[in-house]
Amino acid sequence: MAHPMTIHDFSGFPNELNEFQYPAPGSPELAARVAQLLAPTPVISDDAAWGLDHGTWSVLAQMYPDASIPVVQLSIDASLTSDQHIALGRSLDQLRSKGVLVLCSANVVHHLGLLDRSMGDATFEWAAVFDAEVQRRMLHNPASLAGVVDLPEWPRAAPTPEHFIPLLYLAGLASEPGSNCEVVVRG
Repeated sequence: MAHPMTIHDFSGFPNELNEFQYPAPGSPELAARVAQLLAPTPVISDDAAWGLDHGTWSVLAQMYPDASIPVVQLSIDASLTSDQHIALGRSLDQLRSKGVLVLCSANVVHHLGLLDRSMGDATFEWAAVFDAEVQRRMLHNPASLAGVVDLPEWPRAAPTPEHFIPLLYLAGLASEPGSNCEVVVRG
């Protein structure tokens, strides 16, 4: 869509977040190119149905506070397997050589129901184990990230996988020849 709206798809946070607007322009041309790259996976485009959700605008607002870059958000098809998401990530690799930033906004561990603020900077052992395994796979064999769904920590780390799945796209990009991965933030 040419002018995506800011979607506030969360609850229980300060009202300032619900009032925040990120008026970045869209790019119907880039969206069409993405759909072409992902074929034969069907891509449904409806310029009035959605916009930029918090997984997109909360990150971009820190990187590009003036909302000046065109943004195309790819929604997640939760019916796909982890391997299929990784394959879709590989399909997007061509965009990088055209100067398109492919941002995969994800959380390795995202279980707000277990959040315990009394722990301070400490973390649950299972979360540290899962995070370390994800890092190991991303750094040494990104395509193997699909297998983390079989780890015993997976159900607690990603009780609803929509926050983790974008990392599978990054694994696809990182597994392409000439690509690599580095950990920028630990913990």
